[in-house]
Amino acid sequence: MQSLVFDEFGSADVLYLRESATPQPGPGDILVEISAAGLNFADVYRRQGRYPLAGNAPWIAGYEGAGRVVQVGAGVSGWQPGDRIGFTDVPLAHASHVIVPQTHAIHLPDWLSEEQAAAVLLQGLTADYLIHDVLPVLPGMRVAVLAAAGGVGRLLTRMLVHRGIRVVAVASSQGKQAICLAHGAEIAVGYDIWQKQAAGCDIVFDSVGSTLLQSLEAVKEGGRVVLFGMSGGKIPTVDPADFLLKSSGVLGADLWTYLSSREQRQLRADRLFGLIKDGHVSLPEITAFSLREGANAHRLLENREFSGKIVLVP
Repeated sequence: MQSLVFDEFGSADVLYLRESATPQPGPGDILVEISAAGLNFADVYRRQGRYPLAGNAPWIAGYEGAGRVVQVGAGVSGWQPGDRIGFTDVPLAHASHVIVPQTHAIHLPDWLSEEQAAAVLLQGLTADYLIHDVLPVLPGMRVAVLAAAGGVGRLLTRMLVHRGIRVVAVASSQGKQAICLAHGAEIAVGYDIWQKQAAGCDIVFDSVGSTLLQSLEAVKEGGRVVLFGMSGGKIPTVDPADFLLKSSGVLGADLWTYLSSREQRQLRADRLFGLIKDGHVSLPEITAFSLREGANAHRLLENREFSGKIVLVP
């Protein structure tokens, strides 16, 4: 098989294409020939050495994708060669083949292409759990979404608006703010004035991390900050005593807490697929690169002006 790998941490220049033996599925596993795999900032952070990696070099990034079943291991039921399959939390996905545990496999609807599935599953399921699981998100609320023009931010904004929630979208440029407004945000502002515009919000969804103190200042008394990322770098230290007078707080949130079973993965994916099919959530604009062009794909994602979803196609 082919895979996009790196032996050391650094810029996109450390990436290269590697040939190796195709893995074989063990009991409960499915061998998948990948049609497309999503590229996310977490993959960039792993390449840079900011996120932990298991095992030894050469390392393969990638955690989401879609393709076709090639072979099933002993004990696998409900899957057979040729079936279309998606996954969101399976490592080593930036390759031509990957082993997907049966517990992590997601059935795809006929109307959704494998490339589209690879472009929406991880970010879509992230937006889904933020709305359904972390805290009550109710019609009539006023909510701020940071990095609202990003992959999760766009989907989260659309889902919130669909539920009758007023969204203050925060994005770094006028072009990105226009994208937020097109996705239904009530207002869209830059990081220089967002606290003033978001003052009194019920919830701030913060995937930037370095903005945590500002997010806490923006929420109303009794409000909550949902912290689910750190794209802006180090998260500042907060004194819990500061929460007392304002009755505010911070809730940490991670998708893997909620993708706890095969049934949960499929239920949540089907809910996402339903929103897409009914037009309440739109698929991102997809830019595809071959695995051989993986370094260029990483460079484009690191360009903060890029908007859309990058997928790697073996």
